[in-house]
Amino acid sequence: MTLTKRVIPCIDVDLDDDGEAAVYTGVNFENLEYTGDPVELAKKYNEAGADEFVFLDITASAEGRETMLDTVEQVADEIFIPLTVGGGIRTREDIKETLRAGADKVSINTGALDRPELITEGAEAFGSQCIVISVDARRRYDEDGEYYEQVDGESCWFECTVKGGREGTGVDVVEWAQEAEERGAGELFVNSIDQDGTKDGYDLPLTGAVCDAVSTPVIASSGCGEPEHMREAFESGADAALAASIFHFGEYTIEETKRYLDEHDVPVRL
Repeated sequence: MTLTKRVIPCIDVDLDDDGEAAVYTGVNFENLEYTGDPVELAKKYNEAGADEFVFLDITASAEGRETMLDTVEQVADEIFIPLTVGGGIRTREDIKETLRAGADKVSINTGALDRPELITEGAEAFGSQCIVISVDARRRYDEDGEYYEQVDGESCWFECTVKGGREGTGVDVVEWAQEAEERGAGELFVNSIDQDGTKDGYDLPLTGAVCDAVSTPVIASSGCGEPEHMREAFESGADAALAASIFHFGEYTIEETKRYLDEHDVPVRL
């Protein structure tokens, strides 16, 4: 039986000037524009036929604060599809509290890079299916990497970054994906700093490199501008494709996207 590919809308949530949770959309993790209310958008996508929903608190790690769990609880009360929550998760207790607030999975980036044992602790305590390792990758055209891809005639590797791509770690994405899998991660959430918000398509060399290196399911993220881009990501090996602005601004609906994929022989849940 062929597993269906998943179409996942994502919201990037931050606190507005009044300290209220709000959704923002930007390009390359910058120039963020107010997009809407997280709870209302969650309800919209639940009703629209999304396969899952991702809630990312985009400044919790950078600001050293906890994830906005009260808003997570409100979102969880309104949707009946799997909910992944990320941002500011650094400890086993953080994982526990996020799941208790209604998340089905937690997405961890900085916390896992700082202390990889967190992946193992989370998987053993709550099950691998709950642990999603998020990777904010950017291209590097130098000789410091471990795994290289040919991109537009040049050789590059992909570096794990933190703080929305503002800080490099020197860690090779492919090597880190393999370690995360070995430590018990149930899924890998691969973001491209270079493609984020551009609508030019996913970073297919990045997606393909990670998919080829692991057997763990991979979510392709960053750069989706049309349903065709999702088809390309699935052809590169991704199990799920995430998008934000094309859905937030009504350029395409979940249904239109899935119909397109179905017509192009991509197995999806209609």
